Amino acid sequence: MLLGWLRNNKKVPGWLTLSVGASGVDFVHGFHGAPKPHITQYGSHPLAEDLQDLTKFAQQIHVSRYACAAILRPGQYQLLLVDAPTVPKEELKAAIRWRIKDMIDYHVDDATVDVLEIPQQDAGVGRNRLMYAVSAPNDLIESMIRQSENARIPLSVIDIPEMAQRNVAALYEGSGRAVGLAYFADDWGLMTINYREELHLARRFELGLGQVAADAPAEEAALERVAVEIQRTLDHFERQFRSIPVERLLVAPTPHATRVAEFLKARLGVDAQDIDLRDVLAFDGDRPERDVQWRLFHHFGASLRRETKSL
Repeated sequence: MLLGWLRNNKKVPGWLTLSVGASGVDFVHGFHGAPKPHITQYGSHPLAEDLQDLTKFAQQIHVSRYACAAILRPGQYQLLLVDAPTVPKEELKAAIRWRIKDMIDYHVDDATVDVLEIPQQDAGVGRNRLMYAVSAPNDLIESMIRQSENARIPLSVIDIPEMAQRNVAALYEGSGRAVGLAYFADDWGLMTINYREELHLARRFELGLGQVAADAPAEEAALERVAVEIQRTLDHFERQFRSIPVERLLVAPTPHATRVAEFLKARLGVDAQDIDLRDVLAFDGDRPERDVQWRLFHHFGASLRRETKSL
Protein backbone atom coordinates (compact mmCIF):
# COMPACT_ATOMS: atom_id res chain seq x y z
CA MET A 1 0.00 0.00 0.00
CA LEU A 2 2.05 2.92 1.24
CA LEU A 3 4.90 4.06 -0.97
CA GLY A 4 4.58 0.70 -2.68
CA TRP A 5 5.31 -0.76 -6.06
CA LEU A 6 4.86 -4.48 -6.67
CA ARG A 7 6.60 -7.12 -8.73
CA ASN A 8 4.89 -10.31 -9.85
CA ASN A 9 7.65 -12.74 -8.91
CA LYS A 10 6.51 -13.77 -5.43
CA LYS A 11 7.43 -17.41 -4.81
CA VAL A 12 6.88 -17.80 -1.07
CA PRO A 13 3.59 -16.66 0.52
CA GLY A 14 3.71 -13.60 2.74
CA TRP A 15 6.29 -10.88 3.15
CA LEU A 16 9.89 -10.65 4.29
CA THR A 17 10.24 -7.31 6.07
CA LEU A 18 13.71 -5.87 6.58
CA SER A 19 15.28 -2.72 7.95
CA VAL A 20 18.95 -1.85 7.79
CA GLY A 21 20.35 0.28 10.60
CA ALA A 22 23.72 1.35 11.90
CA SER A 23 24.28 -1.91 13.77
CA GLY A 24 22.75 -4.44 11.41
CA VAL A 25 19.61 -5.70 9.73
CA ASP A 26 16.35 -6.74 11.43
CA PHE A 27 14.06 -9.11 9.56
CA VAL A 28 10.79 -11.05 9.87
CA HIS A 29 8.98 -13.28 7.38
CA GLY A 30 5.33 -14.05 7.96
CA PHE A 31 2.19 -15.07 6.13
CA HIS A 32 -1.51 -15.50 6.88
CA GLY A 33 -2.32 -19.12 7.67
CA ALA A 34 -4.82 -21.11 9.70
CA PRO A 35 -5.59 -21.13 12.53
CA LYS A 36 -3.04 -18.34 13.14
CA PRO A 37 -0.76 -16.20 10.99
CA HIS A 38 2.61 -17.89 10.70
CA ILE A 39 6.11 -16.51 11.27
CA THR A 40 8.74 -18.65 9.56
CA GLN A 41 11.85 -16.69 10.54
CA TYR A 42 12.85 -13.57 12.42
CA GLY A 43 15.94 -12.05 13.95
CA SER A 44 18.71 -9.49 13.80
CA HIS A 45 22.01 -9.84 11.97
CA PRO A 46 25.06 -7.61 12.56
CA LEU A 47 26.56 -6.00 9.50
CA ALA A 48 29.99 -4.68 8.70
CA GLU A 49 30.42 -1.32 7.05
CA ASP A 50 30.56 -2.61 3.51
CA LEU A 51 27.70 -3.55 1.20
CA GLN A 52 29.17 -7.00 0.65
CA ASP A 53 28.06 -8.07 4.13
CA LEU A 54 24.43 -7.16 3.38
CA THR A 55 24.63 -9.03 0.09
CA LYS A 56 26.02 -12.09 1.86
CA PHE A 57 23.24 -11.97 4.45
CA ALA A 58 20.61 -11.71 1.71
CA GLN A 59 22.06 -14.79 0.05
CA GLN A 60 22.14 -16.71 3.34
CA ILE A 61 18.39 -16.30 3.91
CA HIS A 62 17.61 -16.88 0.19
CA VAL A 63 16.01 -13.47 -0.10
CA SER A 64 15.22 -13.97 -3.79
CA ARG A 65 12.47 -16.41 -2.79
CA TYR A 66 10.44 -13.70 -1.06
CA ALA A 67 8.41 -10.60 -1.70
CA CYS A 68 10.35 -8.05 0.35
CA ALA A 69 9.27 -4.94 2.21
CA ALA A 70 11.29 -2.28 3.99
CA ILE A 71 9.92 -0.31 6.90
CA LEU A 72 10.65 3.33 7.56
CA ARG A 73 11.62 4.66 10.98
CA PRO A 74 10.10 7.73 12.68
CA GLY A 75 11.99 10.75 11.49
CA GLN A 76 12.32 9.37 7.97
CA TYR A 77 8.77 10.26 6.91
CA GLN A 78 5.79 12.38 7.88
CA LEU A 79 2.21 11.17 8.30
CA LEU A 80 -0.11 14.14 7.83
CA LEU A 81 -3.84 14.36 8.49
CA VAL A 82 -5.42 16.49 5.76
CA ASP A 83 -8.84 17.33 4.32
CA ALA A 84 -9.65 14.95 1.48
CA PRO A 85 -9.67 16.83 -1.85
CA THR A 86 -12.86 16.55 -3.88
CA VAL A 87 -11.15 15.47 -7.09
CA PRO A 88 -11.26 12.36 -9.31
CA LYS A 89 -9.14 9.48 -8.00
CA GLU A 90 -6.57 9.86 -10.76
CA GLU A 91 -5.95 13.44 -9.61
CA LEU A 92 -5.84 12.64 -5.90
CA LYS A 93 -2.07 12.41 -5.40
CA ALA A 94 -1.44 15.63 -7.30
CA ALA A 95 -4.04 17.40 -5.18
CA ILE A 96 -2.52 16.01 -1.99
CA ARG A 97 0.96 17.16 -3.01
CA TRP A 98 -0.36 20.69 -3.39
CA ARG A 99 -2.15 20.47 -0.03
CA ILE A 100 0.92 19.36 1.97
CA LYS A 101 3.52 21.58 0.28
CA ASP A 102 3.69 23.92 3.29
CA MET A 103 3.46 21.10 5.86
CA ILE A 104 6.68 19.24 5.07
CA ASP A 105 10.30 20.12 5.82
CA TYR A 106 11.53 20.04 2.20
CA HIS A 107 10.28 21.12 -1.21
CA VAL A 108 7.30 19.10 -2.38
CA ASP A 109 9.08 18.40 -5.69
CA ASP A 110 11.66 16.49 -3.62
CA ALA A 111 9.01 14.35 -1.90
CA THR A 112 7.67 10.87 -2.48
CA VAL A 113 3.99 11.11 -1.53
CA ASP A 114 1.28 8.51 -1.06
CA VAL A 115 -2.19 8.62 0.45
CA LEU A 116 -4.10 6.54 2.95
CA GLU A 117 -7.84 6.88 2.85
CA ILE A 118 -9.64 6.78 6.18
CA PRO A 119 -12.85 4.70 6.08
CA GLN A 120 -16.18 6.55 6.05
CA GLN A 121 -16.41 9.06 8.87
CA ASP A 122 -19.62 10.32 10.47
CA ALA A 123 -20.97 13.21 8.50
CA GLY A 124 -21.52 16.57 10.12
CA VAL A 125 -22.49 20.02 8.94
CA GLY A 126 -19.42 21.85 7.65
CA ARG A 127 -17.10 18.88 8.29
CA ASN A 128 -14.80 17.62 5.57
CA ARG A 129 -13.66 14.07 5.18
CA LEU A 130 -10.10 13.45 6.29
CA MET A 131 -7.30 11.31 4.92
CA TYR A 132 -3.63 10.68 5.64
CA ALA A 133 -0.79 11.77 3.41
CA VAL A 134 2.56 10.03 3.74
CA SER A 135 5.61 11.98 2.65
CA ALA A 136 9.28 11.00 2.57
CA PRO A 137 12.28 12.66 0.87
CA ASN A 138 13.03 11.32 -2.59
CA ASP A 139 16.72 10.93 -1.77
CA LEU A 140 15.91 8.68 1.19
CA ILE A 141 13.62 6.45 -0.88
CA GLU A 142 16.11 6.34 -3.75
CA SER A 143 18.91 5.43 -1.33
CA MET A 144 16.86 2.53 0.08
CA ILE A 145 16.10 1.29 -3.42
CA ARG A 146 19.77 1.47 -4.49
CA GLN A 147 20.90 -0.31 -1.33
CA SER A 148 18.40 -3.11 -1.95
CA GLU A 149 19.25 -3.44 -5.62
CA ASN A 150 22.99 -3.51 -4.91
CA ALA A 151 22.46 -6.26 -2.33
CA ARG A 152 20.10 -8.08 -4.73
CA ILE A 153 17.15 -7.75 -2.38
CA PRO A 154 13.92 -7.74 -4.45
CA LEU A 155 12.27 -4.83 -2.64
CA SER A 156 8.59 -4.44 -3.52
CA VAL A 157 7.16 -2.16 -0.84
CA ILE A 158 8.24 0.51 1.60
CA ASP A 159 5.91 0.54 4.59
CA ILE A 160 5.42 2.59 7.75
CA PRO A 161 4.93 1.56 11.41
CA GLU A 162 1.33 2.82 11.52
CA MET A 163 0.23 0.29 8.91
CA ALA A 164 2.31 -2.48 10.50
CA GLN A 165 0.65 -1.74 13.84
CA ARG A 166 -2.74 -1.89 12.16
CA ASN A 167 -1.97 -5.45 11.02
CA VAL A 168 -1.20 -6.54 14.59
CA ALA A 169 -4.29 -4.87 16.06
CA ALA A 170 -6.45 -6.64 13.46
CA LEU A 171 -5.51 -9.97 15.09
CA TYR A 172 -7.27 -8.83 18.27
CA GLU A 173 -10.54 -7.68 16.71
CA GLY A 174 -13.68 -9.74 16.84
CA SER A 175 -16.52 -7.94 18.59
CA GLY A 176 -17.50 -5.50 15.86
CA ARG A 177 -16.01 -2.66 17.89
CA ALA A 178 -12.84 -0.64 17.53
CA VAL A 179 -9.54 -1.66 19.14
CA GLY A 180 -6.78 0.72 20.23
CA LEU A 181 -3.11 -0.32 20.33
CA ALA A 182 -0.27 1.61 21.98
CA TYR A 183 3.41 0.89 21.29
CA PHE A 184 6.32 2.46 23.17
CA ALA A 185 9.82 2.73 21.73
CA ASP A 186 12.70 4.13 23.79
CA ASP A 187 11.72 7.75 23.26
CA TRP A 188 8.40 7.84 21.38
CA GLY A 189 5.01 6.20 21.40
CA LEU A 190 2.42 5.35 18.75
CA MET A 191 -1.31 4.93 19.29
CA THR A 192 -3.49 3.47 16.54
CA ILE A 193 -7.19 2.65 16.42
CA ASN A 194 -8.54 -0.15 14.21
CA TYR A 195 -12.05 -0.98 13.11
CA ARG A 196 -12.87 -3.88 10.78
CA GLU A 197 -9.15 -4.41 10.18
CA GLU A 198 -8.69 -0.88 8.86
CA LEU A 199 -6.64 1.92 10.34
CA HIS A 200 -8.95 4.74 11.37
CA LEU A 201 -6.63 6.87 13.48
CA ALA A 202 -2.91 7.11 14.24
CA ARG A 203 -1.20 9.47 16.66
CA ARG A 204 2.43 9.62 17.70
CA PHE A 205 3.65 11.21 20.94
CA GLU A 206 7.10 12.06 22.23
CA LEU A 207 6.95 9.78 25.22
CA GLY A 208 8.61 6.38 25.41
CA LEU A 209 9.87 3.63 27.67
CA GLY A 210 12.57 5.89 29.03
CA GLN A 211 9.81 7.81 30.77
CA VAL A 212 7.07 5.27 31.54
CA ALA A 213 9.53 2.78 33.05
CA ALA A 214 11.35 5.35 35.17
CA ASP A 215 11.55 5.31 38.94
CA ALA A 216 8.73 6.87 40.94
CA PRO A 217 7.66 9.69 41.06
CA ALA A 218 8.91 10.27 37.49
CA GLU A 219 7.05 7.13 36.41
CA GLU A 220 3.78 8.41 37.85
CA ALA A 221 4.11 11.72 36.02
CA ALA A 222 4.93 9.94 32.75
CA LEU A 223 1.96 7.60 33.10
CA GLU A 224 -0.28 10.62 33.64
CA ARG A 225 1.07 12.11 30.42
CA VAL A 226 0.41 8.85 28.59
CA ALA A 227 -3.15 8.80 29.90
CA VAL A 228 -3.69 12.39 28.73
CA GLU A 229 -2.33 11.64 25.24
CA ILE A 230 -4.43 8.50 24.87
CA GLN A 231 -7.55 10.25 26.16
CA ARG A 232 -7.03 12.98 23.56
CA THR A 233 -6.72 10.30 20.89
CA LEU A 234 -9.92 8.61 22.03
CA ASP A 235 -11.75 11.95 22.14
CA HIS A 236 -10.65 12.75 18.59
CA PHE A 237 -11.76 9.31 17.41
CA GLU A 238 -15.15 9.74 19.07
CA ARG A 239 -15.67 13.07 17.30
CA GLN A 240 -14.87 11.53 13.93
CA PHE A 241 -16.62 8.17 14.43
CA ARG A 242 -19.50 8.74 16.82
CA SER A 243 -21.14 5.40 16.04
CA ILE A 244 -18.03 3.22 16.63
CA PRO A 245 -17.16 2.57 20.28
CA VAL A 246 -13.63 1.58 21.27
CA GLU A 247 -13.90 -1.78 23.00
CA ARG A 248 -10.44 -2.00 24.56
CA LEU A 249 -6.89 -0.73 24.58
CA LEU A 250 -3.94 -3.00 23.93
CA VAL A 251 -0.39 -2.28 25.04
CA ALA A 252 2.33 -3.75 22.84
CA PRO A 253 5.10 -5.93 24.34
CA THR A 254 7.92 -4.16 26.15
CA PRO A 255 11.33 -5.55 27.15
CA HIS A 256 10.37 -5.35 30.81
CA ALA A 257 7.11 -4.97 32.68
CA THR A 258 5.42 -1.58 32.87
CA ARG A 259 2.30 -0.29 34.60
CA VAL A 260 0.85 1.30 31.45
CA ALA A 261 -2.13 -1.04 30.97
CA GLU A 262 -2.90 -1.13 34.68
CA PHE A 263 -2.71 2.67 34.91
CA LEU A 264 -4.89 3.28 31.84
CA LYS A 265 -7.52 0.90 33.15
CA ALA A 266 -7.70 2.73 36.47
CA ARG A 267 -7.24 6.27 35.14
CA LEU A 268 -9.47 6.14 32.04
CA GLY A 269 -11.90 3.42 33.08
CA VAL A 270 -11.26 1.41 29.90
CA ASP A 271 -10.45 -2.25 29.35
CA ALA A 272 -6.67 -2.15 28.87
CA GLN A 273 -4.35 -5.15 28.62
CA ASP A 274 -0.77 -6.09 27.77
CA ILE A 275 -0.43 -8.35 24.75
CA ASP A 276 1.93 -11.19 23.87
CA LEU A 277 2.37 -11.97 20.17
CA ARG A 278 2.86 -15.63 21.01
CA ASP A 279 -0.90 -15.77 21.70
CA VAL A 280 -1.89 -14.77 18.17
CA LEU A 281 1.03 -15.91 15.98
CA ALA A 282 2.47 -19.34 15.24
CA PHE A 283 6.27 -19.57 15.07
CA ASP A 284 8.70 -21.97 13.45
CA GLY A 285 11.37 -22.77 15.99
CA ASP A 286 11.86 -20.64 19.09
CA ARG A 287 9.06 -18.36 20.21
CA PRO A 288 10.30 -14.79 20.75
CA GLU A 289 10.65 -13.42 24.25
CA ARG A 290 9.15 -10.06 25.07
CA ASP A 291 12.30 -8.04 24.32
CA VAL A 292 12.44 -9.50 20.78
CA GLN A 293 8.71 -8.91 20.31
CA TRP A 294 9.27 -5.28 21.29
CA ARG A 295 12.31 -4.73 19.10
CA LEU A 296 10.77 -6.39 16.01
CA PHE A 297 7.16 -5.44 16.75
CA HIS A 298 6.54 -3.46 13.57
CA HIS A 299 8.48 -5.97 11.47
CA PHE A 300 6.09 -8.69 12.65
CA GLY A 301 3.17 -6.46 11.73
CA ALA A 302 4.53 -5.46 8.32
CA SER A 303 5.10 -9.12 7.44
CA LEU A 304 1.33 -9.64 7.75
CA ARG A 305 0.30 -7.04 5.18
CA ARG A 306 -2.56 -8.05 2.87
CA GLU A 307 -2.43 -5.36 0.16
CA THR A 308 -1.80 -6.60 -3.34
CA LYS A 309 -1.41 -3.24 -5.03
CA SER A 310 -0.54 0.34 -4.23
CA LEU A 311 -2.94 3.25 -4.51
